[in-house]
Amino acid sequence: MLDRKELRKSKIQARNNLSPEDRQTFSAQISERVVTSELFRNAGTILIYRATKGEVRLEALEKAEESKGKNLVYPLCISNSEMIALLPEGEGAWQPGYYGIMEPIKERSRLVPPEEIDLVVCPCTAFDEDCGRMGMGAGFYDRYIEKCVNAHIVAVAFEVQKAEIIPMEPWDKPMEMVFTEADTYVMK
Repeated sequence: MLDRKELRKSKIQARNNLSPEDRQTFSAQISERVVTSELFRNAGTILIYRATKGEVRLEALEKAEESKGKNLVYPLCISNSEMIALLPEGEGAWQPGYYGIMEPIKERSRLVPPEEIDLVVCPCTAFDEDCGRMGMGAGFYDRYIEKCVNAHIVAVAFEVQKAEIIPMEPWDKPMEMVFTEADTYVMK
Protein backbone atom coordinates (compact mmCIF):
# COMPACT_ATOMS: atom_id res chain seq x y z
CA MET A 1 0.00 0.00 0.00
CA LEU A 2 1.24 3.48 -0.84
CA ASP A 3 2.03 5.79 2.02
CA ARG A 4 -0.11 8.92 2.38
CA LYS A 5 2.38 11.22 0.69
CA GLU A 6 2.83 8.93 -2.32
CA LEU A 7 -0.91 8.25 -2.58
CA ARG A 8 -1.69 11.99 -2.52
CA LYS A 9 0.97 12.65 -5.15
CA SER A 10 -0.24 9.86 -7.46
CA LYS A 11 -3.91 10.90 -7.27
CA ILE A 12 -3.10 14.59 -7.83
CA GLN A 13 -1.13 13.47 -10.89
CA ALA A 14 -4.08 11.34 -12.06
CA ARG A 15 -6.50 14.25 -11.83
CA ASN A 16 -3.98 16.61 -13.45
CA ASN A 17 -3.63 14.16 -16.35
CA LEU A 18 -7.29 14.64 -17.27
CA SER A 19 -7.72 16.79 -20.36
CA PRO A 20 -9.29 20.22 -19.80
CA GLU A 21 -12.30 19.02 -21.80
CA ASP A 22 -12.75 15.90 -19.66
CA ARG A 23 -12.28 17.94 -16.47
CA GLN A 24 -15.01 20.36 -17.58
CA THR A 25 -17.40 17.59 -18.66
CA PHE A 26 -16.80 15.50 -15.53
CA SER A 27 -17.12 18.56 -13.27
CA ALA A 28 -20.51 19.34 -14.80
CA GLN A 29 -21.62 15.72 -14.30
CA ILE A 30 -20.45 15.78 -10.68
CA SER A 31 -22.22 19.10 -10.06
CA GLU A 32 -25.41 17.59 -11.50
CA ARG A 33 -25.16 14.61 -9.12
CA VAL A 34 -24.70 16.98 -6.17
CA VAL A 35 -27.57 19.38 -6.99
CA THR A 36 -30.02 16.55 -7.62
CA SER A 37 -29.15 14.81 -4.34
CA GLU A 38 -31.55 14.87 -1.42
CA LEU A 39 -28.83 16.37 0.80
CA PHE A 40 -28.50 19.36 -1.53
CA ARG A 41 -32.25 19.80 -2.01
CA ASN A 42 -32.79 19.89 1.77
CA ALA A 43 -29.90 22.29 2.48
CA GLY A 44 -30.31 26.05 2.78
CA THR A 45 -26.69 27.01 3.42
CA ILE A 46 -24.00 25.10 1.54
CA LEU A 47 -20.23 25.45 1.86
CA ILE A 48 -18.57 24.93 -1.52
CA TYR A 49 -15.21 26.08 -2.88
CA ARG A 50 -13.54 27.68 -5.88
CA ALA A 51 -11.34 25.12 -7.61
CA THR A 52 -7.61 25.42 -8.03
CA LYS A 53 -5.42 23.49 -10.43
CA GLY A 54 -6.97 20.10 -11.21
CA GLU A 55 -9.80 20.06 -8.65
CA VAL A 56 -13.44 19.43 -9.53
CA ARG A 57 -14.85 22.76 -10.71
CA LEU A 58 -18.23 23.70 -9.22
CA GLU A 59 -19.29 26.53 -11.55
CA ALA A 60 -22.14 24.37 -12.92
CA LEU A 61 -23.36 23.86 -9.35
CA GLU A 62 -23.20 27.61 -8.68
CA LYS A 63 -25.26 28.35 -11.81
CA ALA A 64 -27.73 25.48 -11.44
CA GLU A 65 -31.41 26.25 -11.10
CA GLU A 66 -31.42 24.12 -7.93
CA SER A 67 -28.96 26.58 -6.31
CA LYS A 68 -31.31 29.55 -6.58
CA GLY A 69 -32.53 30.66 -3.16
CA LYS A 70 -29.71 28.85 -1.35
CA ASN A 71 -26.81 30.50 0.45
CA LEU A 72 -23.60 29.34 -1.23
CA VAL A 73 -20.78 30.12 1.17
CA TYR A 74 -17.04 29.78 0.59
CA PRO A 75 -13.98 29.10 2.76
CA LEU A 76 -11.47 31.80 3.62
CA CYS A 77 -8.17 30.77 5.18
CA ILE A 78 -7.43 33.23 7.99
CA SER A 79 -4.25 31.57 9.26
CA ASN A 80 -2.06 28.63 8.34
CA SER A 81 -4.45 26.31 10.19
CA GLU A 82 -7.89 27.94 10.31
CA MET A 83 -10.63 28.79 7.86
CA ILE A 84 -13.99 30.53 8.12
CA ALA A 85 -17.05 30.52 5.84
CA LEU A 86 -18.17 33.67 4.05
CA LEU A 87 -21.19 34.60 1.94
CA PRO A 88 -19.83 36.94 -0.77
CA GLU A 89 -22.00 39.99 -1.38
CA GLY A 90 -21.63 41.06 -5.00
CA GLU A 91 -19.26 40.45 -7.88
CA GLY A 92 -16.46 42.58 -6.40
CA ALA A 93 -16.24 40.33 -3.34
CA TRP A 94 -13.46 38.05 -4.68
CA GLN A 95 -9.66 38.10 -4.76
CA PRO A 96 -6.83 35.57 -5.16
CA GLY A 97 -5.86 34.20 -1.76
CA TYR A 98 -4.12 31.23 -0.14
CA TYR A 99 -2.38 29.09 -2.79
CA GLY A 100 -3.82 31.43 -5.45
CA ILE A 101 -7.35 30.16 -4.79
CA MET A 102 -10.10 32.72 -5.42
CA GLU A 103 -11.49 33.63 -2.01
CA PRO A 104 -14.19 35.97 -0.80
CA ILE A 105 -13.04 39.32 0.55
CA LYS A 106 -13.90 39.40 4.24
CA GLU A 107 -15.01 43.06 4.22
CA ARG A 108 -17.37 42.44 1.27
CA SER A 109 -18.90 39.24 2.64
CA ARG A 110 -21.04 38.06 5.53
CA LEU A 111 -19.47 35.68 8.08
CA VAL A 112 -21.52 32.48 8.37
CA PRO A 113 -21.11 30.53 11.62
CA PRO A 114 -20.31 26.83 11.03
CA GLU A 115 -23.40 25.69 12.91
CA GLU A 116 -25.59 27.46 10.28
CA ILE A 117 -24.18 25.33 7.46
CA ASP A 118 -26.39 22.45 6.29
CA LEU A 119 -24.06 20.85 3.74
CA VAL A 120 -20.27 20.96 3.27
CA VAL A 121 -18.87 19.98 -0.14
CA CYS A 122 -15.17 19.19 0.31
CA PRO A 123 -12.50 18.95 -2.36
CA CYS A 124 -10.12 16.02 -2.11
CA THR A 125 -7.00 14.50 -3.57
CA ALA A 126 -8.05 10.88 -3.06
CA PHE A 127 -10.99 8.84 -1.75
CA ASP A 128 -12.06 5.23 -1.38
CA GLU A 129 -15.34 3.31 -1.70
CA ASP A 130 -15.95 3.64 2.05
CA CYS A 131 -15.87 7.46 1.71
CA GLY A 132 -12.46 7.89 3.25
CA ARG A 133 -11.09 11.24 2.08
CA MET A 134 -7.62 12.66 1.77
CA GLY A 135 -7.15 16.39 1.32
CA MET A 136 -4.03 18.39 0.49
CA GLY A 137 -2.55 17.65 3.91
CA ALA A 138 -2.99 20.96 5.74
CA GLY A 139 -6.12 19.82 7.63
CA PHE A 140 -8.22 22.93 7.00
CA TYR A 141 -11.40 20.99 6.20
CA ASP A 142 -10.86 18.32 8.87
CA ARG A 143 -10.65 21.01 11.56
CA TYR A 144 -13.49 23.11 10.16
CA ILE A 145 -16.07 20.36 9.65
CA GLU A 146 -15.80 19.41 13.33
CA LYS A 147 -17.54 22.76 14.00
CA CYS A 148 -20.27 22.14 11.40
CA VAL A 149 -22.43 20.25 13.88
CA ASN A 150 -25.63 20.52 11.81
CA ALA A 151 -24.12 19.77 8.41
CA HIS A 152 -23.91 16.76 6.16
CA ILE A 153 -20.34 16.33 4.93
CA VAL A 154 -19.62 15.15 1.37
CA ALA A 155 -16.74 15.28 -1.10
CA VAL A 156 -16.44 15.65 -4.85
CA ALA A 157 -13.72 13.97 -6.91
CA PHE A 158 -12.97 12.50 -10.28
CA GLU A 159 -13.17 8.72 -10.59
CA VAL A 160 -9.40 8.63 -11.33
CA GLN A 161 -8.83 9.82 -7.74
CA LYS A 162 -10.35 6.65 -6.28
CA ALA A 163 -7.91 4.55 -4.27
CA GLU A 164 -8.25 1.00 -3.02
CA ILE A 165 -8.06 2.28 0.55
CA ILE A 166 -7.31 5.62 2.19
CA PRO A 167 -4.96 5.14 5.14
CA MET A 168 -7.04 7.20 7.59
CA GLU A 169 -5.42 9.04 10.48
CA PRO A 170 -7.33 9.82 13.70
CA TRP A 171 -7.94 13.42 12.55
CA ASP A 172 -9.31 12.41 9.13
CA LYS A 173 -13.06 12.73 8.82
CA PRO A 174 -14.90 10.22 6.62
CA MET A 175 -17.43 11.67 4.20
CA GLU A 176 -21.10 10.70 4.16
CA MET A 177 -20.93 10.59 0.36
CA VAL A 178 -18.39 11.09 -2.41
CA PHE A 179 -19.75 12.27 -5.77
CA THR A 180 -17.84 11.45 -8.96
CA GLU A 181 -18.78 11.66 -12.62
CA ALA A 182 -19.47 7.90 -12.61
CA ASP A 183 -21.01 7.15 -9.23
CA THR A 184 -22.13 8.33 -5.83
CA TYR A 185 -20.33 6.50 -3.03
CA VAL A 186 -22.14 6.25 0.30
CA MET A 187 -20.42 5.70 3.65
CA LYS A 188 -21.02 2.15 4.89
